[in-house]
Amino acid sequence: MSVQRRVFPESFKREAVDRVANSGLSAGAVARELGLHETVLRRWMTQFGTQATGASRRSTTQASSPSPSDLAAEVARLRRENGQLRMERDILKKAALIFGAASR
Repeated sequence: MSVQRRVFPESFKREAVDRVANSGLSAGAVARELGLHETVLRRWMTQFGTQATGASRRSTTQASSPSPSDLAAEVARLRRENGQLRMERDILKKAALIFGAASR
């Protein structure tokens, strides 16, 4: 029982390598899209002199930090939520005491 090796034209190989280099996707993601094993695609990348993996092409800039007004709004929202949760907790404590005393 022999496994037949698939043969791809050079144009297909070059297009696959270009997709990795230009799409921002990883070699693994492109290989899955094309129904290939990742090592096959990486071999083609080496063959055609392309080492772009998609992941290394991502921007290294950090996201901008939130403005002080955004932070203040978030703190206010969290304080309101915290107050609401404390109130709900206290109500549940009182209800547990009432129902616990009623069952005795």
